[in-house]
Amino acid sequence: MKKTQNNIAVATAVSGIIALGATLAATPALAGDKEKCYGVAKAGQNDCATKSSSCAGTSKTDNQGDAFLALPKGLCGKLAGGSLNPKM
Repeated sequence: MKKTQNNIAVATAVSGIIALGATLAATPALAGDKEKCYGVAKAGQNDCATKSSSCAGTSKTDNQGDAFLALPKGLCGKLAGGSLNPKM
């Protein structure tokens, strides 16, 4: 019985590590040379959570106003529909 409990504990720990790694990989780093550009992501291609969805890649429509992409600074203003602020 003790061995089964140890196996469950190890499996739980490994699952937690995998989930943490997936979360970190899914969230883009917004370094000093990046900015959030709202309203330009295609459906399912946003970089992070929105008010209406909880994960990256879950925007429902093209150019959803509260979905962003992490882009190099200065590029957002050059894109049609791009905004540094979320659109509701």
